[in-house]
Amino acid sequence: MIKTEKILHLKSCRGRKVRVVREHYLREKVPCYSALCQADCENDGKVLPADLTHYVVPDVGVVVDYLEILEFRELQGVVFTQTACQAVQHAKGRRQYNRLRGLLKDPRHDCVLFANEFQEFSYVQRERGESLEEWQTRCVYSAAVWYRNHLAGLMDVVMITEDQETVSRYSSLNSGVYVISVQDFLLNFWPDLQAAHDLYSSISQVLQEKKESENSQKEFSEHLPAEVLEAGIKSGRYIKGALNVSKHRAQSEASITATEGLSEKNKDLSGGVFISGVKNRNRAVHGDVVVVELLPKSEWRGRAMGLSEGQGEEKGGVEENQSQPLPTGRVVGILQRNWRDYVVTFPPRDGSQSQSRNSQRILVVPWDHRIPKIRISTQQADTLQDHRVVVRIDSWEISSLYPNGHSVRVLGRAGELETEVQTILIENCIHVPPFSDAQLREMPPNSPEKPWAMDPDQVAQRRDLRETHLVFSIDPQGCEDVDDTLSVRRIAGGKLLELGVHIADVTHFVREGSLTDLEARSRATTYYLADRRFDMLPAVLSAELCSLLGGVDRYAMSVLWELDSQTLAVTRVWFGRTVIRSSYQLHYELAQALLNGEPVRVPELTALTSEERDAKLAQLTEALETLTHVARHLRAQRDRGGALELEGVEVRAQLDHEKNITALVPRQPLEVHETVAECMIYANHWVALKIQETFPHQTLLRCHPQPRDEFFSQLVESAMAGGFSIDTRTNKALADSLDRAVDPQDPLVNRLLRMMATAAMSEALYFSTGLLSQDQFYHYGLALDRYTHFTSPIRRYADIIVHRLLAAAIAAAEGEEPGKSLAGHKELDEMAQHINNKNRAAKRAQKLSTELFQNLFFKERDPQTDPHCVADAIIYAIRDNGVLAFVPEYGLKAPVYLKNREGQVISVGPDGGCDWQSGSVRRSSDHISTTSTCGSSTFRLFAHITVRISVRSNHFHADSLNLEIISNKPHSSAEPEKPRPQGRSQLVQEVVRLAEEASQQAQEEAARRPRVSREEREYRQSKSPNLYSLLEEVRELALLDLETAAAAAAQVCATTA
Repeated sequence: MIKTEKILHLKSCRGRKVRVVREHYLREKVPCYSALCQADCENDGKVLPADLTHYVVPDVGVVVDYLEILEFRELQGVVFTQTACQAVQHAKGRRQYNRLRGLLKDPRHDCVLFANEFQEFSYVQRERGESLEEWQTRCVYSAAVWYRNHLAGLMDVVMITEDQETVSRYSSLNSGVYVISVQDFLLNFWPDLQAAHDLYSSISQVLQEKKESENSQKEFSEHLPAEVLEAGIKSGRYIKGALNVSKHRAQSEASITATEGLSEKNKDLSGGVFISGVKNRNRAVHGDVVVVELLPKSEWRGRAMGLSEGQGEEKGGVEENQSQPLPTGRVVGILQRNWRDYVVTFPPRDGSQSQSRNSQRILVVPWDHRIPKIRISTQQADTLQDHRVVVRIDSWEISSLYPNGHSVRVLGRAGELETEVQTILIENCIHVPPFSDAQLREMPPNSPEKPWAMDPDQVAQRRDLRETHLVFSIDPQGCEDVDDTLSVRRIAGGKLLELGVHIADVTHFVREGSLTDLEARSRATTYYLADRRFDMLPAVLSAELCSLLGGVDRYAMSVLWELDSQTLAVTRVWFGRTVIRSSYQLHYELAQALLNGEPVRVPELTALTSEERDAKLAQLTEALETLTHVARHLRAQRDRGGALELEGVEVRAQLDHEKNITALVPRQPLEVHETVAECMIYANHWVALKIQETFPHQTLLRCHPQPRDEFFSQLVESAMAGGFSIDTRTNKALADSLDRAVDPQDPLVNRLLRMMATAAMSEALYFSTGLLSQDQFYHYGLALDRYTHFTSPIRRYADIIVHRLLAAAIAAAEGEEPGKSLAGHKELDEMAQHINNKNRAAKRAQKLSTELFQNLFFKERDPQTDPHCVADAIIYAIRDNGVLAFVPEYGLKAPVYLKNREGQVISVGPDGGCDWQSGSVRRSSDHISTTSTCGSSTFRLFAHITVRISVRSNHFHADSLNLEIISNKPHSSAEPEKPRPQGRSQLVQEVVRLAEEASQQAQEEAARRPRVSREEREYRQSKSPNLYSLLEEVRELALLDLETAAAAAAQVCATTA
């Protein structure tokens, strides 16, 4: 043992420099913890294996700054020196030091601690004038050389550092001891460890930002003054838009869609500006309205073309291909912060956090991948571990890498159903507290002791249809909020048909400006989740007084058309307030069975005698048949104008009484769905014409802009790869080309193409007519020049506005003054924007809720043994490292990886089974091929494969579904896809052609022909009271499902031939 002195330069608690001299003892025998040891060291505990190609010795800077990379279990043979460990304790504090100690103790990690400063031949004395960093580097290098010599040259040693001067100085001093950078180490030894590459890039960026801002203490660039930004936008130098962060690559990819600042020089930026990396966002958060400056073209970047591992997880790495360079910019100013309440999760205690004893500064992780970590101060970090908490951002200083915020409230433990549902609501800015007592006091009294009754004066002012019209509703089973009913009858000796759409008169009960009205305006819509709903109106209105239930008298707003019974041309239309009594409250399956001529039980007729029942049943069936005939004609009219039939993914989680998931049920179409929808669309169109004619500059309408051509790129490319041509010049051309894109052997191909067309659609929006020109009123998807929403006032506030406008228009036509002045076009536009935002939130919440229950359905099952977890899937898109697939059984769309993060690829055996092998992937336009030692395998577009469905759990974010390919053949138990109804298929095209060419006499003869019986099929439909509303929302708001049954098309062809 050798005694020496160790000199330390420390700081006292008062900041004074103190020189401390300590005795230091050196030993010859210090454990090396290597299985290759030739000197009989006392290696107790973990020992480095002998079958490695090299040992890794990280220098002080790497251990201090890149410890997270060294924590990857894939990295083996890591030797932490005593010098580096002490540096972590001094530089990073006790928490990081304890984290390192835990890493060394963990038997799952192949790493050891070498006491180099106590080993006689590895210790080096600090020289006079030598900096601490230089001495530490010499210590680590000396330890690396000692290992090489101690093991008699049997093992190469790689010292990794981030100091290029160290690499230059030591890389060639000793044979077998290599000194390289961390980046080179990962590139040369772990090229396929993509997670480590991403982590290295992230840490390096942070360190670089710190280095660049050491003098000024600034982490980001200063935002330009508002006056400079405004002048730059006007001149075209800067571009204004809302920041949209990629949910799949939140750390590296974002973009803005330009709203202002486009000039002749940069008018090609209408597709948006790409923003690469966090630094170029300059403290902007997803949703902020920002101002962007274009970078030089040499700095433009492209989007990553591979599949990410999951939302927010970027696994592309250095080998990931990119698209063509896009116009790329950086944020130079923020015009409007759109911060909201964020749901975050507190990390476990072993996470790396900067905390003090008195005030804990915690970096919490937002549930939304697109939001950066938020630094908050709290004294409850231990209590709130694994909890979801609502926080708000207070500021984001230029010297901070993360925004600062504060906690608002605790939602509950992560993973619990109620916590996750509340998270979905808050993340979508949905605030639905119970209705207040003051609001409920505005409701009319309605109790068993004192039931509500109609006001005779009000009845006298309305048109009474109770004794003259057969009124009925068609809704899902158990529906409570019935806001629409229908009627149809022959008048004028059979020469005319009278079609009626009768909508609940909500505005009679909800006075403008009342507390109930203000609450409904704030909510804007009813929110439907998989297991519950949050009504826009109190239940006494939505489920009772406004609901057009069977057998009770109700107020309504009606539209009545008189149609020529031969041509179905409109001869007269009437709008007004009515009193109705619905005779039948039908559900979809019952109505369809009546149309199909099947024996059914109608509840309203059970108490009648057999003769009375048969007569009433014949009357109801005739009305349904007439209604269906009219609806087919209306659809054919819109088809001639170019109406689109698109495809959506609609799945319902079937729950038991304890809210346990028993099944995932895809939506099955019925012709009666389309019949009801067509009548509602017709009423909305005519009401839009009426109110816009009366109030041309202050009417609420709904438009659907034509999508930009670039949005159709995936559809066009996929169709071309499948041998089809898609024309996107007009809605008519698109509809016709989608009809032709049919694979006779696989009906799913056309369904997938329609789903891609749906994804390419722009959003349908409410607007005020005073702010747009008339050529912008057009509804692209429905092929209507005027359209609004009138038919669902119980669940949509837009319909309440339209009802008031219609009532004012009726009063104006009768020469009366409106009871209250109408909103101006600016006020109406603000309301339209509010409703649009709430509708988006409702759709997102409903989608997230469905995904939550899908995850719960599969989370309770073992993917290796449960047959529910194995399903047939069809490939609909090709990516660099995998494919996108659709599972029709469950309505799922998800990525399927053909190359994993370790660099292995899918290899297909002779029986079609798949496993992982080392190899490579090659992508083409219509297929992707994997090559391994077992040969090559090809996966083509629209091919069927078998996948295993499992759940990828995530502590901080929502769980997600994972599809793993297990065979390149269709699932053996998968039944062939039944031909799905194609509403605008060749049959319907024939209907349109015949409708244009046939004479009135031919049509009359065709109308007298007997119905063609429909082939018996089995349908399933939701029993929850909210499904029709959900489906109508998807159809009318998002244009996700406007279907006409194939059998219906055949019937139309028969009746018009």
